[in-house]
Amino acid sequence: MFKIAFIGAGSIGFTRQLLSDLLTVPEFQKDIEIAFTDINENNLQMVTRLCQRDIDENGLSIKIHATLDRREAFQNAKYVINCVRVGMLEAFAADVEIPLKYGVDQCVGDTLCIGGILYGQRGIHTILEFCKDIREVAAPGCILLNYSNPNAMMTWACNKYGQVETYGLCHGVTHGHAQIAQALGRDPKDVDIICAGLNHQTWYISVKTDGVERTGELYDYMCKADFAKDESIRLDVMKNFGFYSTESNGHLSEYLMWYRKRPEDMEKWINYSNWIQGETAGYLRVCKESRNWFETDFPNWLKEPAMKFTPEKRSSEHGSHIIESLETGRTYRGHFNVMNNGTITNLPDECVVEVPCYADGNGISIPKVGDLPLGCAAICSQSVWVQKLAMEAAVHADINLLYQAAMMDPLTGAVCTPDEIRQMVDEMLVAEARWLPQYQTEIEKAKKRLEHKSVPYRPVKGFTLKAKTVEEMAAEKEKYRAMASAAAKENVK
Repeated sequence: MFKIAFIGAGSIGFTRQLLSDLLTVPEFQKDIEIAFTDINENNLQMVTRLCQRDIDENGLSIKIHATLDRREAFQNAKYVINCVRVGMLEAFAADVEIPLKYGVDQCVGDTLCIGGILYGQRGIHTILEFCKDIREVAAPGCILLNYSNPNAMMTWACNKYGQVETYGLCHGVTHGHAQIAQALGRDPKDVDIICAGLNHQTWYISVKTDGVERTGELYDYMCKADFAKDESIRLDVMKNFGFYSTESNGHLSEYLMWYRKRPEDMEKWINYSNWIQGETAGYLRVCKESRNWFETDFPNWLKEPAMKFTPEKRSSEHGSHIIESLETGRTYRGHFNVMNNGTITNLPDECVVEVPCYADGNGISIPKVGDLPLGCAAICSQSVWVQKLAMEAAVHADINLLYQAAMMDPLTGAVCTPDEIRQMVDEMLVAEARWLPQYQTEIEKAKKRLEHKSVPYRPVKGFTLKAKTVEEMAAEKEKYRAMASAAAKENVK
């Protein structure tokens, strides 16, 4: 008997799948307690209604407790699953649209670059409030499983300042593993990997089949694979640094200083088959489309068969597997975001790294990886310092650290001068003031500075695809229903 609380439960696709994953575990089908909390009452009611229908039609007696009061949801919880997007799509738009006026072109803007840095300022302040509530009302030793980005910064803040045992979870390693297996012509279960680095900047440093190391020949196989045309940046990084990285073109391009700094060069790296190839503000566009589709399509979800809690329907998301292992003792191996503490020996001890971990009845074990290959470590080291500066800035409302984080960011620093960065950060703080209570004094000062702008804009148009209407999406209903989880995350705080 234990309790799991979902915060940001209005993320319908994500919440529904995670709950289904948990309830495929036979031991969890009878006695566990489930609490949902969100600040959007309408979405909370819709998600609860849909998930309760799934539970009932699978013949289980579990009743979801839905509440707008997160402390009520956290009461006596042994696990809290966080999937919030602080600021919704309005703040997300500021994260990517304001930097475009200064020449900084982002595809996503949720992990690094200037968008990820500001996203972290909003999220860290909020998740530390969650941690305070967990300490006060949850079960002793409650574990926080964090799915929210910027994952490394958020997880770092929770462990260092939130005083709650926190693990950051992401599925990027799993997707890259599947690509590597495809390139080698093998089933993923027959390809053994060690992946290590930072969230969204993790490296497949060992790839074995039948006990034989394949990393030295992997580049040639990857270049010949069917997906190679859509991974031009990823393969270029692999050519220069020797190892495949977890993130696809659009994500990876904004974490580095080479691929998005000159608009005239971007066409070389970006194709228009899909937003994730590097489209300017592509993820924002997709989230807006998916939100519109979600609002239109939701009534149809209740008319269709309930989700079945069967093993073949279980996803590869780590959360349910971790909880299953901790509660039943069955071993699970995955890649989680954890405090380094010497796991990767050529990255700082106190940073958050994404590395292989084992979960079982004794807890979560973290084997020592050792050194990353030197070039990979160099790329990660620069990102670590951006993350540290941004995380400490958010915790202490230190605008100088915030400016420095933006200056040290690879893409932002490659495009902008220090004066441009300071003015851009000021403008973003003012635009996002309602979600940044810790910065209120600094925001008033920023407003006064912006009355006398000293730096002219250098806008870039970017590379965008046409947003789809609801009618166009209806022609590809299943595709856009699968994307609804991305949109639903914008409904919290």
